[in-house]
Amino acid sequence: MIEIIIADDQELIRESLNILLSANKEFKVIDLVENGKEVIQSVAKRQPDIILMDIRMPVIDGVECTRIIKEKYSDIHIILLTTFDDDEYIYNSLKYGADGYLLKEVSPKELTDAIITVSKGGSIIHPSVTTKAINLFSELANQSAVNIHPGDDGVKNLSDKEWQVIEKVSLGLSNKEIAQELHFSEGTIRNYLSIILDKLQLRDRTQLAIWYLQGKNRKSGNE
Repeated sequence: MIEIIIADDQELIRESLNILLSANKEFKVIDLVENGKEVIQSVAKRQPDIILMDIRMPVIDGVECTRIIKEKYSDIHIILLTTFDDDEYIYNSLKYGADGYLLKEVSPKELTDAIITVSKGGSIIHPSVTTKAINLFSELANQSAVNIHPGDDGVKNLSDKEWQVIEKVSLGLSNKEIAQELHFSEGTIRNYLSIILDKLQLRDRTQLAIWYLQGKNRKSGNE
């Protein structure tokens, strides 16, 4: 069962999400909170699998809360559910390690599918902001302050299939989409991704995408 904390400063939204998710036997909503400070307090007590969180909240907003949670609890998955597709929100959310970025216009099925995907180690970005996300990956890759340098041995040990998975990740594809393109199961792609991150000693698929795009940009610059 996937244990979930819901965070939104609007009571109607919190309760509506609670009703929706509690109807699914795979989910257990373990707390409802209204700001980032309460999220941090709740996480310390309850250790959820997923935090479903709004971005604009009082006291501590969703982006800053993501940074704080991921620094201390890297294995807890965070999905930001918001009405905003502003570049700065997307940029900072990805930078701090958010596993999902969805707009509140998603359907109930899209939301429940996203939670299941993220709980299994995948990531979800709302289709309307995917292009922005890819552009942001490229911008991050061009910034020397976030240069990522995995060990040479790890890079040399990557197989051709692993390179294909990395390339698809850099395009913002989900595990399901990668599986469809490479004709594998989602489970196989999750295993590939886990092995790749271990070889390169990277934290998550965001770092992986940035590292790959940095390499492409360096090659382009030398041509």
